[in-house]
Amino acid sequence: MLDATVFDDLSRRLGALLPPGLADAKADFERNARSAVQSALGNLDLVTREEFDVQTAVLARTRARMEALEERLAVLERDAGAG
Repeated sequence: MLDATVFDDLSRRLGALLPPGLADAKADFERNARSAVQSALGNLDLVTREEFDVQTAVLARTRARMEALEERLAVLERDAGAG
């Protein structure tokens, strides 16, 4: 899940875009914007950074193993063709 400060920062930035005459509505807008962004992101199928890093490592190991097997297969095919 994303850090709550990301939502707070985004809502403050959106609130800063409001014209100065709407200063009273600014706090309410920031709360509503934070809630809307949090809800929208909550509906997405996201993974944590930790999960992403784990899967990246798994992919790297799998790729290395596949390359080793491809090299081994090439040697076996070359040996079979020579004999």
